[in-house]
Amino acid sequence: MKLRSLIPSLAALALALCGTALAPVPAHAQGLTLDVINGIPSAIPITVVPFGFESAAQPPSTDVAAIIRDDMVRCGQFRTLTGADIVEHPTHAGQIHFSTWKLLKQDYLVIGRERDDGNGQVRVEYELWNVTSQKKMLAGAYNALPEELRGVAHRIADQIYQAITGRPGAFYTRIAYVTTTGRGKDMQWSLVVADSDGHNPQVVVRSRQPLLSPNWSPDGSQLAYVSLESGDSAIYIQNLATGQRRLVSARKGINGAPAFSPGGRRLAMALSFGGSPEIYVMDLATGKLTQLTHNLSINTEPRWLPDGQSIVFTSDRSGKPQLYIKPVDGGATARLTFQGEYNSNSAVNDDGSQIAMMQGIGNVYRIAVMDRKLDNQVRFISPGPLDESPSFAPNGSMLLYASTGGSGVGVLYEVADNGSVRQRLSLVNGSVQSPAWGPYRIPPGPLARQPGVSYVAPGSAQTPSPQAPR
Repeated sequence: MKLRSLIPSLAALALALCGTALAPVPAHAQGLTLDVINGIPSAIPITVVPFGFESAAQPPSTDVAAIIRDDMVRCGQFRTLTGADIVEHPTHAGQIHFSTWKLLKQDYLVIGRERDDGNGQVRVEYELWNVTSQKKMLAGAYNALPEELRGVAHRIADQIYQAITGRPGAFYTRIAYVTTTGRGKDMQWSLVVADSDGHNPQVVVRSRQPLLSPNWSPDGSQLAYVSLESGDSAIYIQNLATGQRRLVSARKGINGAPAFSPGGRRLAMALSFGGSPEIYVMDLATGKLTQLTHNLSINTEPRWLPDGQSIVFTSDRSGKPQLYIKPVDGGATARLTFQGEYNSNSAVNDDGSQIAMMQGIGNVYRIAVMDRKLDNQVRFISPGPLDESPSFAPNGSMLLYASTGGSGVGVLYEVADNGSVRQRLSLVNGSVQSPAWGPYRIPPGPLARQPGVSYVAPGSAQTPSPQAPR
């Protein structure tokens, strides 16, 4: 269902949240094409030198250095040299001429090498250097199969990002989205999971009916979604590893907008079995359902704050869709948005300080971000005119959102949280919509550490919530 169908009324919005699905069909999906739209000259300069291959065997087809370089650019905080601008190609510390990189005005330098390590594996070694101080900031190594090298590159990029910024990187993560292909009776919807840059797509669910509203569990092992396969909407939770799924709600009326709590033990959702759509919270262990809102208006799209104590949701109780916040365990509802005629599709960042939304003014719908630390000031990070469904990366540095242009073909955009860098992810023969950025992934293997060099683990800089999330 396209964004245009969401605009006339919040009733249409609530109905659109009810996706459809058939039994899972594990399969490779058509990959997304990523195009960089713009960059920012004031970003931190860093050069990722092409890694050398130091074995007689044929080098792997995956270019680890290129993937690291692309990750640095797409987060919006770095700019890199490419091609002929990389005038020297050191692969070991003794080959670095720091004067060259100072003349090129580079702050950081990444070098590395690869070699055949036996047993079909490739050993990848890398180093991060501060050009000004001429000191090594980071070094490490991975042993991996050739098909695992994209993941290795993302993990190295996470290490570099955190060593420089102090924040965990979010490149070694996954995204979920919905694709539509074909026309008429041949139209097919697929719920797909892929790497954060759109590579390695895997189909989770296929359907002849629309799919929307995928939502990740906090540990990344499950997706909640909505199905109409029985003729009425129903919410399911599906295990990504096994394909097994659990029916959560198939009550009369709307069953939509599932959202896992930060601790993964509860699921918020929009249900209309009692009349107008209301926000409910289910204890997933017991199935106990608690009604959170009590209002004759339409209440939908619940999103948890990171502490698990409050939920942001969309309601038209003021006449048009706006965002509201309410404590889960009781308390008054407060309106959050006042700018713009239409605010919905909220997303909350990792520390709860930023809330992204689809904001409509006239016939233009853009992605706006509210800063709760700056008196709820709002800034736009997308140009419109038909942008929706923002989703933050787990470190809050980037967002995904969906957009539908004049052609009616849906694409995704990955944008830095300051709007400086925007990249389009599109499907060659279809549309893409309903993006959801997944949580941090548990790395599949250890990183070899080099003595005397600092080491940072992705996610280690996260601050625990004041109370254990539920």
